[in-house]
This record gives sequence, C-alpha cells and structure tokens, in this order.
Amino acid sequence: MSDHERIDAWIDAHFDEQVRFLQEVVRVPTDTPPGNNAPHAERTAELLGRFGFEAERHAVPQAEVEAAGLASITNLIVRRRYSEGRTIALNAHGDVVPPGEGWTHDPYGGEIVDGRLYGRAAAVSKSDFATYTFAVRALESLGRPLKGSVELHFTYDEEFGGELGPGWLLAQGLTRPDLLIAAGFSYEVVTAHNGCLQMEVAVHGRMAHAAIPHTGIDALQGAVTLLQALYACNERYARTCSAVPGIRHPYLNVGRIEGGTNTNVVPGKVVFKLDRRMIPEEDPVAVEAELRHVITEAAAGVPGITVEIRRLLLARALQPLPGNAPLVEALQRHGEAVIGEPIPTMGSPLYTDVRLYCERGIPAVIYGAGPRTVLESQAKRADEHLVLADLKRATRVVARALLDLLS
Repeated sequence: MSDHERIDAWIDAHFDEQVRFLQEVVRVPTDTPPGNNAPHAERTAELLGRFGFEAERHAVPQAEVEAAGLASITNLIVRRRYSEGRTIALNAHGDVVPPGEGWTHDPYGGEIVDGRLYGRAAAVSKSDFATYTFAVRALESLGRPLKGSVELHFTYDEEFGGELGPGWLLAQGLTRPDLLIAAGFSYEVVTAHNGCLQMEVAVHGRMAHAAIPHTGIDALQGAVTLLQALYACNERYARTCSAVPGIRHPYLNVGRIEGGTNTNVVPGKVVFKLDRRMIPEEDPVAVEAELRHVITEAAAGVPGITVEIRRLLLARALQPLPGNAPLVEALQRHGEAVIGEPIPTMGSPLYTDVRLYCERGIPAVIYGAGPRTVLESQAKRADEHLVLADLKRATRVVARALLDLLS
C-alpha cells in the first residue's frame, strides 16, 4: 500500500470521529456581531488537546477588540515541527455572521440529514477546522520522516476584515510561515479574490413633527437621492470585467439602513452602510475617492442635508504570488486523483483574510471542504450545510499534498 493509500485508509477509519469534531465546533456560537469568540477558541483548544495537539492561545488585547466593535478574540496556533525545512500554515476562521431567519435545522445543532451536516459555519469555515486537523493527523499517522513544519491557525476576525485574526498574529511576530493553505471549497484552487471597501454614510437633516414637515429637513429623502446615485454606478461597473476566471465585475451593495425616531417624525438622521467589491485590477485608493465624490456630489443637490462618510473596512484584493506554484501543483494533482476530475485555478468574488498573508510576501492558496459554489453551500443564508463526502475528499487531498510538500 502506498503512503497516499495509507493516508486515505486512515481518514476513512477516523471519519466518524472527524464528523463528531466538526459537530462540536459548529455547536459553539460565534455570531459576529457581537463577536464574543473567545469561548469557541477555548472549546476548540480543548478538543485539539484530546489529539495531543497543544494549541497556543493568543488573546487580542481587549481595548483593540472593543475598538473594532467586537467582544472577545483568542486566536489559536498549533505548531507541529518535524525537522528543519519550510513551514506550511493552514488557516480557517471561526467567526461567522448571525444565523438570520428561515432555518429548518438548528443553526447550532450540527444535525446530519442525508449526508449533509447543517449549521452556521458548517461550510464556511468551521468545516476546515476539521479538514486541516484531520489532514495533519493522517499525515502523522504514517510515522515517516518529514522535512519542515505544519501550523494550524484558527482565527476569529474574518467577518470584520482579519486584522485582529491573521493580521494580528503576523504583526505580533507570532508566526511567519513559508506557505499557506486557507479555508475554501473542494473543486477549485483559488489563487485570487476580490477586494472589498465598506463605508458608513450618515445623512443629517432636521427633525420635525410630521404634521408640519416644512419645518424640518428630511434626511431619508436625502438618503434616497444618495442611494440612487450610488446604485446607478452598478450599470458602469457591469461593463468593467476582470480578466481573472471566476471573477466578473465590480459591484456595489447597500446592506444596512437605519434612522428616524418614530412614524410621526420627519427623520433627522439616516445611516447606511455600503459594500463595494473591487476586482483585482482596480486601485482601492481610486475606488474610495470616486465613491466619496459620488456621495458628496449627490448630497450637494439636496438643500439642507449634510453627510459624514466613514471607512469601515478596506480589504485589498488577493493577488497570486509566484511562490504559490508548489501548493497549486500538489492540490491540483491530488484533487484530480481523489475527486476524479481536473481541479482548476480560479479567482473568487469573495474577499478573505488570506490577503493579509500575501501582503507580507507569504504565497497562499484557498482550498478546503465544500461544494462547487458558495450558493450551493447556503453560506451566510439559512440552512448552511456541508456535504460530508466533500469533507472526506478535501481531507484526503490536503493530507496528500502536505506529504508531498514536506517530503
């Protein structure tokens, strides 16, 4: 039996245990906001300890956490050192958006139905807590000499940009891997992704009684004018196509609006938050400058209102580094062998905290357990789930690739 076949056999024999591990990490809520994620890190560290994996707990200072609008963050690093050689890190994030409405399964139940495990973050990306942990265990089960090290990075700030997750670990000098594989899906190796600019716009008018509206300045009517100007940009964005397969064009979305005090009051303040996806070819500085111009120009056409614009997030696009070739080759080769079809390199319309590694010169790719598309997984929607067969396949692929890269 070859080493690759031995890896596959070990994963088969321990798959029920792997599924139970995933159920346990899904069952601890990590809704972000509010972002009280330290309890999940503690539970994960406890579970890892059962396998003999010592997890270093790196708590982000509370002042930094609260300044970012979160409650608690403890990032984990597991170091598995075999000998001199390069270090390969495997990163997955535990923070997730709140479940929302429409679920037919308990979002924190880890329920299994028809070969699918349901729960918030079952697909993105607590699934890869299990993929990467059991891939490393399968690798080590061979008992053969390996060159280099593996690190598991389980972090908790992807939803808010990653600066207090991987960004914080890197900035503190707690890790400096040579290569990185980060949480993704099973049927493609992602080497590039969109950037994201998020902004908050506060529109100020003047409150008034609804019976005498002429004594006020309606901030909501002003906000409508701004929103029309912003959404009109999407017609132009649709004509700006990326050359990266898997990435289409820029897009602007307004995801949250709040304001006013009561039904019978002319609203004096309205706040909305926008999300502008940037293709890899775009310059983030120019994108932000243009949006600010669109907003201020539209506001100038509404007498009496004023606006405040605040940047919430600037996540740069992931640009592939030349050094990622060993990762891409190993994952593609074993992906095709395990899954039975070619595994393409692609770009993703998502943004991730993988970019923070690449910005520091660490070649990275995105690969893990999941379906062909984000839509299929129901990620960030009701009834998010993972097909368990994809979990097994991805674990085999990652374990085999690690063996090749560390041999």
